[in-house]
Amino acid sequence: MTGWLLILAVLLLGGVLSTLGDRLGSRIGKARLTLFGLRPRRTAVLITVLTGSLISALTLGLMVGVSERLRTGLFQLDQLEGRLRSSRQALQASIAQLSRSQVDLDRSRGELSRSARSLQQARHDRQKAEEARSRADRDRRLAEDGRRAARDQLQQVQSRAQQLRAELTPLQRRRQQLEQERDRLGREVQRRDDDLRQLQARTRRGQAELRDLEGKVLALRSGDVVLSSGQPLTMAKISIPRSSLAKQAVEDVLRQANGRAFEQVLPGQQVDRQLLLIPRSEVRKIERAIAGGGTWVVSILSAGNVLRGEKQVLAFADVRPSQRVIESGQVLASVILDPSERSPDQVRARLNLLLAATRTAALREGVLAPTIQFAVEPFNDIGRQLSDQPRRRPVQIQTVAVRDSDTSDPVRVEVRVVAAAGALDP
Repeated sequence: MTGWLLILAVLLLGGVLSTLGDRLGSRIGKARLTLFGLRPRRTAVLITVLTGSLISALTLGLMVGVSERLRTGLFQLDQLEGRLRSSRQALQASIAQLSRSQVDLDRSRGELSRSARSLQQARHDRQKAEEARSRADRDRRLAEDGRRAARDQLQQVQSRAQQLRAELTPLQRRRQQLEQERDRLGREVQRRDDDLRQLQARTRRGQAELRDLEGKVLALRSGDVVLSSGQPLTMAKISIPRSSLAKQAVEDVLRQANGRAFEQVLPGQQVDRQLLLIPRSEVRKIERAIAGGGTWVVSILSAGNVLRGEKQVLAFADVRPSQRVIESGQVLASVILDPSERSPDQVRARLNLLLAATRTAALREGVLAPTIQFAVEPFNDIGRQLSDQPRRRPVQIQTVAVRDSDTSDPVRVEVRVVAAAGALDP
């Protein structure tokens, strides 16, 4: 019965060891491990061979370790034959020894069972260790794949960053150019705005003058107006050596203004009363100004439109220091005459417009005298020349001051013809 158990144990041990050897070879082949410089496949074959040898060795060792008779038969056959002969002689003594051996055999079987359990536990622990190592290898491969993907992504990001920097450089240069162009356009727009504001200011002044003229025309149509609003009755340049003479100087100016009012409103009548009415505050204003010393220009102006035959003329005073307001050689006004404007009427209209603009410019500069003086004959000669001579380009006509003018002085000008700015022969 013990032989059958031994055979059964050998078969079971061989099956278990062959299964473990096959799994171990498969895992080593999948892991592509190498031993002694062999290729992975050769290494798997070597592990399989070693596992088979281990199976044979364990089987033989089990049989030898379990069966004393087999161990004796394998290693002491010759001795056993000699002993057999002697054992027959000592059969009785061997029976007792056999009993003791049977006890030892039972003890060995118990130890073998314990060894088998220890071996099974060792195999279980080794299987767990192999599984842990497989998981560690799998985690390591995943980590390597992650690092490799991260490196690839980093290289792509660096390449894209270099490409963006290369594209950003011309864009930055273009941005600087656009900013410079924006600044230039901003300055140009600012300059145009300033010009537009100046033009609007001149337009408003022109409109105000136009409304004033329309009011005067309306007044002229409604009655016999001899003095218009703001028209000067008299103008005097006053410079007194002592402040005590201020009152006398003001009375002289008012006397002249009153006589001028009589001549305009009541022509032919004797100056026998005070026709001019001016507020006392205006008189004190004149006295304070001229008493301070220096040269002053005093103007007595009509406060409104006055019809012929009225009994009173309301007036106010304008006092300002006498100073130079126009320099010799200063261009006061200019107009452009197109080549198509060749008729005498058209040329005359342009010249009249030039004189009106000159008077407006002189008043704007601070001149109080409304008179514009110029040589009539040269002025007419210029008009005839512009009408008779053919022109292929526009010409510019200017009025230029021929002498310095103070606040109360009339302005003397001459007319000049120059080529229009920007005009070219076709």
